[in-house]
Amino acid sequence: MTDTPTDKPLVAKCEPTVLTLEPGIYWWCACGRSKTQPFCDGTHEIVDIKPIKLRIKATSEVALCNCKHTANKPYCDGTHNKLENPGA
Repeated sequence: MTDTPTDKPLVAKCEPTVLTLEPGIYWWCACGRSKTQPFCDGTHEIVDIKPIKLRIKATSEVALCNCKHTANKPYCDGTHNKLENPGA
């Protein structure tokens, strides 16, 4: 059992993942627990946070948030630079 609240995301990393994605549907991990960051691997089933559906219509370079605290989910907005205790 963990002391980590299940309604709060974990910080996976304090920097975005920059990728070129092909058109399609992707599931961004919002809980921070996935082993396949920044994408969902189903680990959220043990918490109260669900992944975010990301639809890419044309090949695009994206910066996906890994701190999980962005206001522009799933995209990085620089919030990781303002976190006081990123590992907490």
